[in-house]
Amino acid sequence: MRRIYGKCTAYAVITLAMAIMLSGCSIGAPTSSVSSQSSSKNGITVWVMQDDFTKETLNAINKQFEAQTGVRVHVQVQPWDGISTKLTTALSTSRPPDVVDIGNTKIADFAASGGLLDITEHEKMLSQGKRWLKGLREPAIYKDKLYAVPAFAASRVVIYNKRIWSSAGITNQPTTFTQLISALNTIKQAHKNEADFSAMYLPGQNWFAGMQFVWDCGGSLASFNGMQWHSSAISKKTLQGLKKWADFQNAFSTEASRSAEINNPDQAQILAQQKASAVLTNSAAVTKAISINPSLSRKDFATFPMPSINGKGIQPSVLAGSDWAIPSRSSNVALALKWIRIAASPLIQRKWIVEHDGWLPNSIDLLDEYLHSRDLDEVQKGFFETARVSQSTPAAPGWSTIEADGSLKELFASSAMSAKSVLQAARVFHDHAQEIFSHNQVGGDL
Repeated sequence: MRRIYGKCTAYAVITLAMAIMLSGCSIGAPTSSVSSQSSSKNGITVWVMQDDFTKETLNAINKQFEAQTGVRVHVQVQPWDGISTKLTTALSTSRPPDVVDIGNTKIADFAASGGLLDITEHEKMLSQGKRWLKGLREPAIYKDKLYAVPAFAASRVVIYNKRIWSSAGITNQPTTFTQLISALNTIKQAHKNEADFSAMYLPGQNWFAGMQFVWDCGGSLASFNGMQWHSSAISKKTLQGLKKWADFQNAFSTEASRSAEINNPDQAQILAQQKASAVLTNSAAVTKAISINPSLSRKDFATFPMPSINGKGIQPSVLAGSDWAIPSRSSNVALALKWIRIAASPLIQRKWIVEHDGWLPNSIDLLDEYLHSRDLDEVQKGFFETARVSQSTPAAPGWSTIEADGSLKELFASSAMSAKSVLQAARVFHDHAQEIFSHNQVGGDL
């Protein structure tokens, strides 16, 4: 088996994807035949987001499909800029694309508008005996109906510099939160004279990391009361999670980072300059750090899931990724289902999604398959372990607005600025979320 994430191109793919995640969560850069028609008697049309799948992966899917059906596939690569408006318009026409690639946090918006086909009755056929990752499947559920099929996933873990940890006398990975605190305190003490050094760099606006603390404390930012969504940002457990996040961030990251953006300054740059012993981010940071600082190598880094505050297990993480969906007005539903079944198949997932494009597979079964193999190195293993314990943002129309308007970033950055500001920050977010959710009646939980 080829080494997973073994190509620099795969890492570059992941880098761009994670940077885009706030607007959808997706990633390869295919160039394939582009049809001017949305749907055609001569074939089916598939929309894919730029940088989600490589040309080779799409060609592998299309080759199987065309061999089985004799039907041509017209791939249209869509840029991220303005995609929500473009897709909304396309779904309302009489001839929309037949298959669309949608970020896993966006499904509910389009399902609620009636733009996506209910494929609940086809789930058994599409899943092919595999258990889809919770963080990909749950966002595809709207009012207890399935509207999309998981395509691929990406996760965040603790990436640490083994050189720095070893020089501080730490040679074993922490498996509990107490052990992690002890290790980071030791490193912090060893670098106490370096004002710009972080034992673990955590930008305050990193809501992906902050959500892990909220979930780990049993909190949530939104929940469903049986009729509609409402904010739970000021609940006791959520406030506890926000406080834990603020305390941890303040203890081990620089003061300047409390209001910092997720990727400005670049976390990979900080790793490369060895201004931090660890970060909580995606695997692209490793390859980028090495490219910036050639004195570092892949063997200088390792990963592990963020340990749970509660003493056992790991923190649930926000799983990034994309799903395949079928527009409700597609005139080629049967063919679209066949195409998606191939794209989600274990064969395509192993050979192309994981081993070629460098993504995580769409099912727990395939994650376990790789975890039990000997092909995962010290960098890869943590990502596979973390993806197994993932949660999803709420399958609620309007949640994508909350992701895009900066309110999530503000919540966690404001909390990190001062422990006293946690309740105030939560109340501001609560009022904003309530206004958005009051216009929606959906099902699920965050």
